[in-house]
Amino acid sequence: MSLEMLIATQNRDGGWPYVRGVSWTEPTAFAVLAMLATGQTERARRGLAWLNSMQRTDGGWAPQAQTDQSTWVTALAALIPPEHLGRQSHAQAIRWLASVTGEESTLLYRVREWLLGESRDPDQAFPGWPWVPGTAAWVAPTTFAILALDQECRRSENTALRQRVEAGRHFLLLHMCREGGWNHGSVRPLGFESRPYPETTGLALAGLRGVASPEIARALNRAKRFYAECHSPDAFNWLRLGLLAHNALPEARPGLQPRTILETAVDQIANAAVGGRNWIFA
Repeated sequence: MSLEMLIATQNRDGGWPYVRGVSWTEPTAFAVLAMLATGQTERARRGLAWLNSMQRTDGGWAPQAQTDQSTWVTALAALIPPEHLGRQSHAQAIRWLASVTGEESTLLYRVREWLLGESRDPDQAFPGWPWVPGTAAWVAPTTFAILALDQECRRSENTALRQRVEAGRHFLLLHMCREGGWNHGSVRPLGFESRPYPETTGLALAGLRGVASPEIARALNRAKRFYAECHSPDAFNWLRLGLLAHNALPEARPGLQPRTILETAVDQIANAAVGGRNWIFA
């Protein structure tokens, strides 16, 4: 799917579907970021209008109009610069993100664990972000929140937000697989070592931009092997973004043809980043 096909799939209301039908927040946010990265300002403006109409009174975004709860997709909207999303809408999104944490890091959960005499998991001290408030934290929503909050700190340093970003990065490091890289978040499910996935490895590395450690070096080695052998456009583009965040992108290899709206949007974002227009994930 080309950029032209991405343009053609925009709904009349300004949003994008996953495939066809009603507009959803996730594909719309990624499509808007892709449009901004490629200079398609009018298409981006229509998508932004749809996103602004979807913002909830608590400052967050639901996945689509028929859902009545703000979720992780708020981080995607918050990745859109305030001069495009709207400064008030962006500030509300940042506040919502800063207020959300994985259930395992909440005071109520810790008190429950103490009353039950269960030992505290060390990652409770480093809260991540959940897909849905009131549930456990996972790698992907944590990384998107880190990217949005780190971007905000780069605009105007905020000690509280910076501390939250660093805690989220510790969460990611604690959830890295032994061989390097990340899966969705369970390092030892049922007592067995889990294997990393290419797309989440690239995504997590993007969120860990600027972090230098033996763990990062191991993850970069794993990411480079994934990059050389992967056949998924989604994985390929997140690996490009993650490796680029650490100035570790190998020599260009043949690209992979995106097949879906989301894959096309991330492909355009990655192409722009490789071409030096990396302001989205800066």
